[in-house]
Amino acid sequence: MKKYLMETIVGIFVVFGLLCIAYMSVKLGHVSLPGDNSYSIFARFTSVSGLRIGNPVNMLGLEIGRVEQLSMDQADQRAVVEMRIKKGVKIYDDAIASVKTEGLIGDKYVSIDPGGAGTLLETGATITETQPAVDIAELIGKYAFGEVKKTDDAKKNSEVKP
Repeated sequence: MKKYLMETIVGIFVVFGLLCIAYMSVKLGHVSLPGDNSYSIFARFTSVSGLRIGNPVNMLGLEIGRVEQLSMDQADQRAVVEMRIKKGVKIYDDAIASVKTEGLIGDKYVSIDPGGAGTLLETGATITETQPAVDIAELIGKYAFGEVKKTDDAKKNSEVKP
């Protein structure tokens, strides 16, 4: 009888441990479960360099979703980003999506300016106004090799007047 009691207790601990591992995998891995409270919207960019599946989608400095899928539209030569947005977050058809960098060399994320003058975007809708990522390495290279030129206003401000 004691043998079966010990095996039952060990079995309960094993099942409990597996449930804990499954829960942590879902929470830490940002895995979406069927029936979750989110909807998909799309955005088309000329470049999504550095953006990866699972990167955050932010609006007003708060995380409102994640990048679900990256694909390419061969006909328009555009990168298509599918984003899962939390239900209850209102995004309008005049919204602007842009790819930004956290810090100087940090991870990329999608930033959405929600708009407000148009109609609400529904599941499967596309944000038409987008801005691609700024390539920091390219800018530094241009500056280092003297390809960046001063604007007229900057020249006027830097001139010494007698």
